[in-house]
Amino acid sequence: MRLDTSRDEPLHHQVYADIRDAILAGRIAARSQLPSTRLLAKELEISRTTVALAFDQLRAEGFLETRERGGTYVAATIPDRALSVAPHPLRRAAAHSRPTTRATSPAIVSTPSRRGAALAALATPSIALSRLQPRAFRTGVPSLDAFPYRVWGQISARLWRRAPRALLAYGVPNGYEPLRKAIAHYLAVSRGACCSSEQVIVVGGSQEALYLAAHVLIEPGERAWIENPGYPGARNALSAAGARLVGVPLDAEGLDISSGRTLAPDARIAYITPSHQYPLGVTMTIGRRLAMLEWARESGAWILEDDYDSEFRYTSRPLPSLQGLDAAGGDQPARVIYIGSFSKTLFPALRIGFLVVPPMLVDAFSAARSVIDRQSPTFEQAVLAEFIAEGHFVRHVRRMRALYAERQYALLRGIENGPLMNHIEASRSDAGMHLVGWLRHVADDRRASSLALEDGIEAQPLSAMSLGDSPRAALLLGYAAFTPATLLRSSERLASVLDGLRKQSPAAGHNPNVARRIHHT
Repeated sequence: MRLDTSRDEPLHHQVYADIRDAILAGRIAARSQLPSTRLLAKELEISRTTVALAFDQLRAEGFLETRERGGTYVAATIPDRALSVAPHPLRRAAAHSRPTTRATSPAIVSTPSRRGAALAALATPSIALSRLQPRAFRTGVPSLDAFPYRVWGQISARLWRRAPRALLAYGVPNGYEPLRKAIAHYLAVSRGACCSSEQVIVVGGSQEALYLAAHVLIEPGERAWIENPGYPGARNALSAAGARLVGVPLDAEGLDISSGRTLAPDARIAYITPSHQYPLGVTMTIGRRLAMLEWARESGAWILEDDYDSEFRYTSRPLPSLQGLDAAGGDQPARVIYIGSFSKTLFPALRIGFLVVPPMLVDAFSAARSVIDRQSPTFEQAVLAEFIAEGHFVRHVRRMRALYAERQYALLRGIENGPLMNHIEASRSDAGMHLVGWLRHVADDRRASSLALEDGIEAQPLSAMSLGDSPRAALLLGYAAFTPATLLRSSERLASVLDGLRKQSPAAGHNPNVARRIHHT
């Protein structure tokens, strides 16, 4: 037994835990006699009272028993025998073996349900989650070094000083009311949305919003349009709900509605990123937006509008949302579910996102929200509500817009006039937090991404975003979270990786359709 007086854990509990673990592991056999409390205290150089307290606890839990003629013994039947585990090699073998059916074996098999296995298969590790500290060129990460920590801390401290009990109690599933009002007002001003606070459902980020919407709106087996290439998180959320995915191609105007009508005219739902398509960066034209709404109304389908980074537009004001056009449809029933998040505008760990749903769906979404997660943390919602109401959010977004434009320019310089010049083709983007780097001489973007990761560079392959074959190899290059100096150093390292790969690989083909996407205006 090794007792540590420097630990916060009391000594009598350490004695209790050591003896209990030894019994469960079989190091002290059933019916074995233990030393007396006096002898054990002497050997451990602690007080007898400490040992007696430990023995009392073990007796109370059924591990020890005292016999009539004296002495303390391990119980003949250990109450927690079921807690003992098999040796590690056996556990590892079981993890890789196929589960046996009840017809062939009466043994109980600890395997997930079919739905659980399907969810596990969808949750493939992403290089974006390979480590907590982001490395260039990870996408979707804001500039955390430029976040207004002092202001956020002051608001938090002020709220704690007030100590309102309501912030510590259970809240309503659809979110803290002042935050919902702040979001509705902000969307009306900045995104042209048309909604009341009652239509806003606060959730734990955009991924939860997608999961919730898919399960509320889709029956298993129904078809769903998704952008191809497109956001894998949406693909996974829809698949988890049992949807049959239909990849709809894109061109310079955004999602090709006519192709979608041909491929799956009966689709129940469509997922789109119209303001700044992920990952290609295309902006859906007004003609395509109206055509999208027309299709949804004709077919009774729903549209999931993911507005993930529309705030960061560098050449004009952020574009009005599709939800605003939908709400302006007069007597037509609304078909758009708007999804937003603060992960990219503020910081990912905040885990606050939201949906704006048509009035007819408010009750269904609120009820489903209560089943999935009950509510988002109320205190963080309160801090965010104050942060928005006092104007700090708008000021922060404006500062980040200027900062990200500068960092995009720095990355482009590294591509057009620096070490990546002979390896990657890219163009300035009007919005967003990443560029698409089309590979000039490498055909396998997954291998390029894997080798870059080994060298400390995170650049996601475009083919990972596609259903089927990608039209041309490319890497996604995020710039928002990195200084110009970091982007330049990382460009040099990526160029070295691509140079080595170029000598091993056949030249990548050039697709003129992709070229038109790159140079769209």
